[in-house]
Amino acid sequence: MFDLVVIGAGSGGVRAARIAAGLGANVAIVENRFFGGTCVNVGCVPKKLFSYGAAFPDLFRLAADYGFRVDADIGVDWPTLRDNKTREITRLNGIYRGLLESAGVTIIEGHGSVAGEGRVCVGSELLETRNILIATGGKPFVPDIPGREHILISDDLFSLPALPDRVAVVGGGYIASEFASILSGLGCAVTQLYRGDLFLRGFDREIREFVAAQMQHRGVNLRFNTDVESVSVAGECRLLRLADGSQLEVDAVFYATGRVPNIDGLFETESPNLAANGAIQVDDCLQSSMPGVYALGDVIDRVQLTPVALAEGMWLARHLFAPHQAGPAPEYDLVPTAVFCHPNIGTVGLSEEQALEKHGAIRVYRSEFRGMKYTLGDIQHRSLMKLIVDDASDQVIGLHMVGDDAGEIVQGFAVAIRAGATKQDFDGTVGIHPTAAEEFVTMREGRRISTS
Repeated sequence: MFDLVVIGAGSGGVRAARIAAGLGANVAIVENRFFGGTCVNVGCVPKKLFSYGAAFPDLFRLAADYGFRVDADIGVDWPTLRDNKTREITRLNGIYRGLLESAGVTIIEGHGSVAGEGRVCVGSELLETRNILIATGGKPFVPDIPGREHILISDDLFSLPALPDRVAVVGGGYIASEFASILSGLGCAVTQLYRGDLFLRGFDREIREFVAAQMQHRGVNLRFNTDVESVSVAGECRLLRLADGSQLEVDAVFYATGRVPNIDGLFETESPNLAANGAIQVDDCLQSSMPGVYALGDVIDRVQLTPVALAEGMWLARHLFAPHQAGPAPEYDLVPTAVFCHPNIGTVGLSEEQALEKHGAIRVYRSEFRGMKYTLGDIQHRSLMKLIVDDASDQVIGLHMVGDDAGEIVQGFAVAIRAGATKQDFDGTVGIHPTAAEEFVTMREGRRISTS
């Protein structure tokens, strides 16, 4: 009899298993694919490595501006980048497995399914447990259109035999935008197609518009209000028939049109309450409608971010096996995030539109500039920084950045935002000069906006 069986060895599942085992629980974890989940294997980690790689053409141009001799024929050797990435991911897989083993967690490889209250089935093996945690994450969604079999998904990028010359990336979320930037930086001619009028829905409108202009400036062909009706084969190419009647010929088409909860084959007899998109519905304690069955991470579709799943896993393990250590349940306000498109986005708190709706009267401060490191040459990359302030309390309720190292910079400011820092606090902080980050504490001119 186990105290906890975790189905899914992604970041959240592994964290919950390790913490629970450390608290004295008898824990098993079931995984049928790879340790570390999407983030480590076909998400955050390899994507960020490729994003670093895609930045080198600009760095080589920049090096020439600083007097370094750079070979004009420099180009990426795709197999080297791909295989070096794979070696690093394999190393991380081993680390995740080692962490589980050292914590005393029983590792079971295979497809796990819930066979009823307190029972998990893995092949012909039946595990009995007091608690079940579902941490199976999400999977890419591809619409059912003619030619669907010719479409690649985000997972496929990380194992391509060769880089295509011309690529279509379909989607308007952070994955599509990141992939479009990565492929463009690696030398592909990229067209990003999105059915809406502007990508990155949910982010601040001005940030979205600025990123669109900068991505186009860097060579990505953005086509909004454009939907794909079918994909067909044309020799060695892919032919996309678009809703407006036009066609686009490319060498490969990647779909990044969202992710859905991964619940395939997860429930044998009965299932807990599910949302319309298949997400497992849970209460504030991450418990589903089935007694003793909990869920976290992307499979519950609250905030699809690895650090959120980690926080949920750590809290749940303590809630179940050391309630006095658990503290309050996870909160989802003021979660900082980044998009590793080129240029990067970093953000925490409310957008201008959200803040105006919630607070009624706000002040908006912004600074747009060309980074100092680009001033020795003709690279015209620009950055944007933006503060949203509640006019009544002077509290900074939103902070947004587009530019180099945006995620690194915003992470630090996220602490201040969560602590309730005011604009006066920002104004009273001495900046580090010369840095881009100092712009956040030197903005003095703002505009007041009110709903009245």
